[in-house]
Amino acid sequence: MTSARTVLVTGGAGGIGRAIATAFGALGDHVVLADVHGAEEAAAALGARGLTVDITDEGSIARALDEVGPVDVLVNNAGLLSVHGRLLDLPAADMLRILRTNVHGTFLVTQQVARRMVERGKGGAVVNLSSIGGRQPTPGMGGYESSKAAVDALTRWAAVELAEHGIRVNAVAPGPVLTPMLAAGLPEGSPARQAWVDRIPLRQLASVEDVAAAVVFLAGDAATHITGTSLPVDGGQLLT
Repeated sequence: MTSARTVLVTGGAGGIGRAIATAFGALGDHVVLADVHGAEEAAAALGARGLTVDITDEGSIARALDEVGPVDVLVNNAGLLSVHGRLLDLPAADMLRILRTNVHGTFLVTQQVARRMVERGKGGAVVNLSSIGGRQPTPGMGGYESSKAAVDALTRWAAVELAEHGIRVNAVAPGPVLTPMLAAGLPEGSPARQAWVDRIPLRQLASVEDVAAAVVFLAGDAATHITGTSLPVDGGQLLT
Protein backbone atom coordinates (compact mmCIF):
# COMPACT_ATOMS: atom_id res chain seq x y z
CA MET A 1 0.00 0.00 0.00
CA THR A 2 1.25 3.45 -0.85
CA SER A 3 2.38 5.21 2.32
CA ALA A 4 2.53 8.75 0.97
CA ARG A 5 -1.16 9.40 0.38
CA THR A 6 -2.81 12.59 1.52
CA VAL A 7 -6.00 11.65 3.37
CA LEU A 8 -8.63 14.26 4.19
CA VAL A 9 -11.01 13.28 6.99
CA THR A 10 -13.98 15.56 7.62
CA GLY A 11 -15.43 15.57 11.10
CA GLY A 12 -12.06 14.29 12.26
CA ALA A 13 -11.81 15.96 15.65
CA GLY A 14 -13.41 13.22 17.71
CA GLY A 15 -15.11 9.84 17.90
CA ILE A 16 -15.16 7.87 14.67
CA GLY A 17 -13.36 10.57 12.68
CA ARG A 18 -10.44 10.62 15.09
CA ALA A 19 -10.17 6.83 14.99
CA ILE A 20 -10.15 6.94 11.18
CA ALA A 21 -7.40 9.58 11.19
CA THR A 22 -5.38 7.49 13.65
CA ALA A 23 -5.69 4.38 11.47
CA PHE A 24 -4.48 6.16 8.33
CA GLY A 25 -1.68 7.82 10.29
CA ALA A 26 -0.50 4.41 11.47
CA LEU A 27 -0.02 3.46 7.80
CA GLY A 28 2.27 6.43 7.24
CA ASP A 29 -0.30 8.50 5.37
CA HIS A 30 -0.38 12.29 5.57
CA VAL A 31 -3.62 12.96 7.43
CA VAL A 32 -5.56 16.21 7.37
CA LEU A 33 -8.39 16.64 9.88
CA ALA A 34 -11.15 19.00 8.83
CA ASP A 35 -13.78 19.96 11.36
CA VAL A 36 -15.91 22.94 12.24
CA HIS A 37 -14.61 22.80 15.84
CA GLY A 38 -11.45 21.43 17.44
CA ALA A 39 -9.57 20.30 14.33
CA GLU A 40 -6.25 21.90 15.22
CA GLU A 41 -6.19 20.52 18.78
CA ALA A 42 -7.13 17.01 17.68
CA ALA A 43 -4.61 17.05 14.85
CA ALA A 44 -1.81 18.19 17.14
CA ALA A 45 -2.48 15.25 19.44
CA LEU A 46 -2.24 12.85 16.49
CA GLY A 47 0.70 14.45 14.73
CA ALA A 48 -1.61 15.32 11.83
CA ARG A 49 -2.71 18.58 10.25
CA GLY A 50 -5.89 20.34 11.29
CA LEU A 51 -8.10 22.76 9.39
CA THR A 52 -11.30 24.50 10.45
CA VAL A 53 -13.85 23.75 7.73
CA ASP A 54 -17.62 24.18 7.47
CA ILE A 55 -18.76 21.48 5.03
CA THR A 56 -21.98 23.36 4.31
CA ASP A 57 -20.02 26.37 3.01
CA GLU A 58 -18.54 26.06 -0.50
CA GLY A 59 -16.05 28.85 0.13
CA SER A 60 -14.80 27.25 3.34
CA ILE A 61 -14.27 23.95 1.52
CA ALA A 62 -12.46 25.60 -1.39
CA ARG A 63 -10.10 27.54 0.87
CA ALA A 64 -9.22 24.37 2.77
CA LEU A 65 -8.53 22.40 -0.40
CA ASP A 66 -6.33 25.19 -1.75
CA GLU A 67 -4.30 24.93 1.44
CA VAL A 68 -4.15 21.13 1.51
CA GLY A 69 -3.20 20.57 -2.12
CA PRO A 70 -3.81 17.24 -3.92
CA VAL A 71 -5.99 14.78 -1.98
CA ASP A 72 -5.66 11.05 -2.64
CA VAL A 73 -8.32 9.81 -0.22
CA LEU A 74 -11.39 11.66 1.01
CA VAL A 75 -13.32 10.39 4.01
CA ASN A 76 -16.69 12.12 4.40
CA ASN A 77 -17.26 11.52 8.09
CA ALA A 78 -18.69 14.89 9.20
CA GLY A 79 -22.38 14.84 10.01
CA LEU A 80 -25.14 15.45 12.52
CA LEU A 81 -26.58 12.68 14.67
CA SER A 82 -28.21 14.65 17.47
CA VAL A 83 -31.46 15.53 15.66
CA HIS A 84 -34.20 13.21 16.85
CA GLY A 85 -37.97 13.23 16.66
CA ARG A 86 -40.87 11.25 15.37
CA LEU A 87 -42.38 12.05 11.98
CA LEU A 88 -45.38 13.91 13.37
CA ASP A 89 -43.28 15.99 15.77
CA LEU A 90 -39.91 16.72 14.17
CA PRO A 91 -39.61 20.45 13.39
CA ALA A 92 -39.14 21.09 9.68
CA ALA A 93 -36.13 23.29 10.42
CA ASP A 94 -34.40 20.39 12.17
CA MET A 95 -35.00 18.12 9.19
CA LEU A 96 -33.52 20.71 6.84
CA ARG A 97 -30.52 21.16 9.13
CA ILE A 98 -29.65 17.47 9.15
CA LEU A 99 -30.10 17.17 5.38
CA ARG A 100 -28.00 20.26 4.79
CA THR A 101 -25.10 18.81 6.78
CA ASN A 102 -25.28 15.08 6.14
CA VAL A 103 -26.36 15.11 2.49
CA HIS A 104 -25.61 18.51 1.00
CA GLY A 105 -22.35 18.86 2.93
CA THR A 106 -21.18 15.43 1.78
CA PHE A 107 -22.13 16.36 -1.78
CA LEU A 108 -20.24 19.67 -1.66
CA VAL A 109 -17.00 18.18 -0.33
CA THR A 110 -17.16 15.23 -2.71
CA GLN A 111 -17.81 17.48 -5.68
CA GLN A 112 -14.92 19.81 -4.98
CA VAL A 113 -12.42 17.06 -4.15
CA ALA A 114 -13.50 14.97 -7.15
CA ARG A 115 -13.11 17.90 -9.52
CA ARG A 116 -9.52 18.27 -8.38
CA MET A 117 -8.89 14.53 -8.59
CA VAL A 118 -10.18 14.48 -12.17
CA GLU A 119 -8.04 17.47 -13.10
CA ARG A 120 -4.98 15.82 -11.55
CA GLY A 121 -5.62 12.62 -13.49
CA LYS A 122 -4.30 10.14 -10.92
CA GLY A 123 -7.57 8.70 -9.62
CA GLY A 124 -8.37 8.45 -5.94
CA ALA A 125 -10.76 7.04 -3.38
CA VAL A 126 -13.75 8.45 -1.52
CA VAL A 127 -15.30 6.76 1.50
CA ASN A 128 -18.54 8.12 2.93
CA LEU A 129 -19.91 7.38 6.39
CA SER A 130 -23.44 6.09 6.11
CA SER A 131 -25.49 4.04 8.58
CA ILE A 132 -27.47 0.83 8.65
CA GLY A 133 -30.29 3.10 9.77
CA GLY A 134 -30.67 4.02 6.12
CA ARG A 135 -31.96 0.46 5.62
CA GLN A 136 -33.38 -0.45 9.03
CA PRO A 137 -35.57 2.26 10.57
CA THR A 138 -35.71 3.10 14.26
CA PRO A 139 -38.67 5.17 15.54
CA GLY A 140 -37.58 8.68 16.44
CA MET A 141 -34.43 8.58 14.30
CA GLY A 142 -36.00 8.87 10.86
CA GLY A 143 -34.53 12.28 10.03
CA TYR A 144 -30.99 11.03 10.57
CA GLU A 145 -31.69 7.71 8.88
CA SER A 146 -33.24 9.39 5.83
CA SER A 147 -30.11 11.49 5.45
CA LYS A 148 -27.92 8.39 5.55
CA ALA A 149 -30.08 6.62 2.97
CA ALA A 150 -29.41 9.64 0.77
CA VAL A 151 -25.67 9.30 1.44
CA ASP A 152 -25.84 5.72 0.16
CA ALA A 153 -27.58 6.95 -3.00
CA LEU A 154 -24.99 9.70 -3.41
CA THR A 155 -22.27 7.07 -3.06
CA ARG A 156 -23.69 5.00 -5.91
CA TRP A 157 -24.23 8.09 -8.07
CA ALA A 158 -20.66 9.28 -7.60
CA ALA A 159 -19.23 5.79 -8.11
CA VAL A 160 -20.89 5.42 -11.52
CA GLU A 161 -19.89 8.85 -12.80
CA LEU A 162 -16.33 8.91 -11.43
CA ALA A 163 -15.29 5.38 -12.35
CA GLU A 164 -13.99 6.47 -15.75
CA HIS A 165 -11.57 8.76 -13.94
CA GLY A 166 -10.18 5.99 -11.73
CA ILE A 167 -11.95 7.32 -8.65
CA ARG A 168 -13.63 4.73 -6.44
CA VAL A 169 -16.50 5.78 -4.16
CA ASN A 170 -17.78 3.57 -1.36
CA ALA A 171 -19.47 3.91 2.01
CA VAL A 172 -19.21 2.33 5.43
CA ALA A 173 -22.54 1.82 7.18
CA PRO A 174 -22.07 1.27 10.92
CA GLY A 175 -24.66 0.13 13.37
CA PRO A 176 -24.44 1.57 16.90
CA VAL A 177 -20.83 2.57 17.62
CA LEU A 178 -19.39 2.94 21.11
CA THR A 179 -18.20 6.52 20.74
CA PRO A 180 -17.58 8.68 23.83
CA MET A 181 -20.91 10.42 23.11
CA LEU A 182 -22.83 7.14 23.01
CA ALA A 183 -21.05 5.81 26.10
CA ALA A 184 -22.07 8.92 28.02
CA GLY A 185 -25.68 8.69 26.89
CA LEU A 186 -25.97 4.92 27.32
CA PRO A 187 -23.82 3.92 30.33
CA GLU A 188 -22.55 0.36 30.55
CA GLY A 189 -25.08 -1.87 32.28
CA SER A 190 -28.00 0.43 31.53
CA PRO A 191 -31.22 -1.09 30.14
CA ALA A 192 -31.06 1.32 27.19
CA ARG A 193 -27.61 0.11 26.13
CA GLN A 194 -28.61 -3.52 26.62
CA ALA A 195 -31.60 -2.97 24.36
CA TRP A 196 -29.24 -1.91 21.58
CA VAL A 197 -26.91 -4.86 22.21
CA ASP A 198 -29.84 -7.29 22.11
CA ARG A 199 -30.55 -6.28 18.50
CA ILE A 200 -27.05 -7.36 17.40
CA PRO A 201 -26.34 -11.05 16.67
CA LEU A 202 -22.68 -10.66 17.75
CA ARG A 203 -23.95 -9.16 21.02
CA GLN A 204 -21.64 -6.17 21.17
CA LEU A 205 -21.55 -2.63 19.90
CA ALA A 206 -19.01 -1.69 17.26
CA SER A 207 -15.87 0.09 18.38
CA VAL A 208 -14.58 3.17 16.59
CA GLU A 209 -11.62 1.04 15.52
CA ASP A 210 -14.00 -1.44 13.82
CA VAL A 211 -15.36 1.36 11.67
CA ALA A 212 -11.92 2.82 10.96
CA ALA A 213 -10.63 -0.55 9.76
CA ALA A 214 -13.46 -0.80 7.23
CA VAL A 215 -12.76 2.71 5.94
CA VAL A 216 -9.04 1.97 5.55
CA PHE A 217 -9.86 -1.24 3.68
CA LEU A 218 -12.18 0.45 1.19
CA ALA A 219 -9.65 3.22 0.58
CA GLY A 220 -6.77 0.82 0.03
CA ASP A 221 -5.23 -1.44 -2.59
CA ALA A 222 -7.08 -4.52 -1.32
CA ALA A 223 -10.33 -2.92 -2.53
CA THR A 224 -9.23 -1.74 -5.98
CA HIS A 225 -12.16 -3.54 -7.68
CA ILE A 226 -14.80 -2.35 -5.23
CA THR A 227 -16.88 0.75 -5.92
CA GLY A 228 -20.43 1.86 -5.25
CA THR A 229 -20.93 -0.38 -2.23
CA SER A 230 -22.10 0.44 1.29
CA LEU A 231 -20.40 -1.95 3.71
CA PRO A 232 -22.31 -2.68 6.93
CA VAL A 233 -20.24 -2.77 10.12
CA ASP A 234 -23.09 -3.81 12.37
CA GLY A 235 -22.37 -7.16 14.01
CA GLY A 236 -25.14 -8.66 11.89
CA GLN A 237 -27.90 -6.29 12.97
CA LEU A 238 -29.30 -5.98 9.45
CA LEU A 239 -29.90 -9.74 9.48
CA THR A 240 -32.52 -9.27 12.17
